[in-house]
Amino acid sequence: TAREWNDQIVFLHRVAAGAADRSYGIQVARLAGLPDPVVKRAQELLGRLAVDHGAGPTKSPAAAPPDAAPLFAAAAPPHPAVEGLRSLDLDRLTPMDAFDALRRLRGLADDDG
Repeated sequence: TAREWNDQIVFLHRVAAGAADRSYGIQVARLAGLPDPVVKRAQELLGRLAVDHGAGPTKSPAAAPPDAAPLFAAAAPPHPAVEGLRSLDLDRLTPMDAFDALRRLRGLADDDG
């Protein structure tokens, strides 16, 4: 069993029959060493989901709705080399075209770092 105390999870070292009364995923993530900004963002999203979907603070939604905000506030756009790689039609490239494409993609990757 487990309890939450001062926004921390406390394991009571006792096994009880049945399901847990709620999800302790965020607290376990903190114990696992996830960075504080990620844990705080998860708490913010869970709080928003609880308000948006009428769940109480101890209820955890079974699954996030399709329009739920992502865990990380902003995803980085794909690197130009990755976009170039995805745009290749591998089944139609000649060996020379493939070599030229790799050279171009390598140039894009080298320009970034």
